[in-house]
Amino acid sequence: MAIYRTILKGREEVASGTMAFHFEKPEGFAYKAGQWADFTLINPPETDTEGNTRGFSLASAPYEDELMVATRMRDTAFKRVLKAVPLGTEFKMEGPGGSFTLHNNARIPAVFLTGGIGVTPVRSIILKAVHDQVARELLVFDSNNRPEDAAFLDELMRPHEKNPHYTFIGTMTGMEKSSREWHGETGFITKAMLSKYLSDLTLPIFYVAGPQAMVAAMRKALNESGVDDDNIRTEEFSGY
Repeated sequence: MAIYRTILKGREEVASGTMAFHFEKPEGFAYKAGQWADFTLINPPETDTEGNTRGFSLASAPYEDELMVATRMRDTAFKRVLKAVPLGTEFKMEGPGGSFTLHNNARIPAVFLTGGIGVTPVRSIILKAVHDQVARELLVFDSNNRPEDAAFLDELMRPHEKNPHYTFIGTMTGMEKSSREWHGETGFITKAMLSKYLSDLTLPIFYVAGPQAMVAAMRKALNESGVDDDNIRTEEFSGY
C-alpha cells in the first residue's frame, strides 16, 4: 500500500459517543467505496500499548473532496490525541486496502446489514451508488440501540429520494432509553425482518459490517435461511 501525508481538517460528533474526522485528500490518492486506510499519529504527546496507528474505513464517498472517518470514542491514547490535536496537524496515511466493495453484477441486489459503527463503509458505498444513479437494488438494514447512537442516520434515510432503487431500514433495539421519536423498525435484524423486505433471501449478495458478535449472528441467520457463504461478505469492527 502507498504511503501519504494528510492533514486533519475538522471533527464533529455524528452520534452519541461517535465522532467523525475530516482529512485532506492527498494528491494522487484514489480508493473504492468501502475501502479503508491506516492513519498514524506523528510524534504524539502520549501513546499506549495499542500504538499510534489505527485502521479506519473511509466513510467519505470517492467523489467527495475530503476523506472522512468515524469512530467510537474510547479512552485510549490514540483517541485522546485525535480528539485534542489542533486542526492542521499532519498524519501519515497508508492505503487504501480492503475488498468490502460493491459487486459488479448490477442485476444482483446488494443488501447491507450493519450494526453501530459498521455503517461507516456503507455510507461511502451508498452515496457513491446514489451519486452514480446505479440501477441496482440496494437495501440497508442498520441496527442501533437508539436513534441517538446511529451515525449518519438522517443522511442515509434521505438518498432514496434521488434513487428509487435504494431502501433504508433502520431498526432500534433500546428505544426505552431514547428521548427521540422513532417510527421505523425495532428489535434485532432477524430472518423475519429481512423477509418482510426481501421476497427471496437467496438472491442478493449480503454485506455484513459491525461488531464481531453481530457479524457472527447475521452469518448464522443467513446460512439458516439458505444463503450461501459465497454470497456473504463481512467486515468486523473490533475494539473500535
